[in-house]
Amino acid sequence: MSSTSAAPDRPAPPARSGAATAAGWALTICLNVVAPIVTYNVLKGEGWSEFAALLAGGAWPVIDSVIHVAWRRKLDEFAVVALVFLVITAVVSLVGAHSAHALLLKDSGVTALFGLLCLATLLAPRPLMFYFGRKFATDGTPESTAWWNGLWQYENFRTTMRTMTLVWGVAYVAEALVRVALSFVLSISTMVTISPFMIYATLGGLAVWTARYGKRSQAEGERRSAEAAAREAAEREAAA
Repeated sequence: MSSTSAAPDRPAPPARSGAATAAGWALTICLNVVAPIVTYNVLKGEGWSEFAALLAGGAWPVIDSVIHVAWRRKLDEFAVVALVFLVITAVVSLVGAHSAHALLLKDSGVTALFGLLCLATLLAPRPLMFYFGRKFATDGTPESTAWWNGLWQYENFRTTMRTMTLVWGVAYVAEALVRVALSFVLSISTMVTISPFMIYATLGGLAVWTARYGKRSQAEGERRSAEAAAREAAEREAAA
């Protein structure tokens, strides 16, 4: 076996700012969960219709995406996907039946579309979770971005990204179907409250699973790399 046949050790990630990461997550939760609920309840109290209040609350995720693009000062693949889905959400919200229930169904449809997009990217050179992982595993600096991109050379990493994408796709399609079913048996005000929590509970569950699965995959990759290096060393000694 040649010296190039052994799998190289994965490089360690560069240092990143924990405060910046925490601030980003806090901003995301405030603008995507808290602000829409507060906006809906306040506007309903002011006499707005359920549809108008829901539509107004949907502006906050748009603001969140704009802030993150301005913060990072670049439009990466993650931002492009987010903005595309915001445009789709806005379009489907303004066409068809103008009712609060229809808007909730359309919102679930967009979530299902995200799940289907995850599944579709399994046919692309790199799946969607590769780009999502790069957003949350790095701080956006050229050094951390280059580190993440370089991991694609490892077979174990590629398998991990594809498996994550498959699980996320299936989970979000299932979550959307559950929300559609609930929208027919629960009131609009109840759905406005629980819908974002369902979305982020799904996200949280997937994040926990992703972190654990990623660690197991990394440990497996390191084990395989060590075994390959040991075999190569043994073959060199035998040939000496």
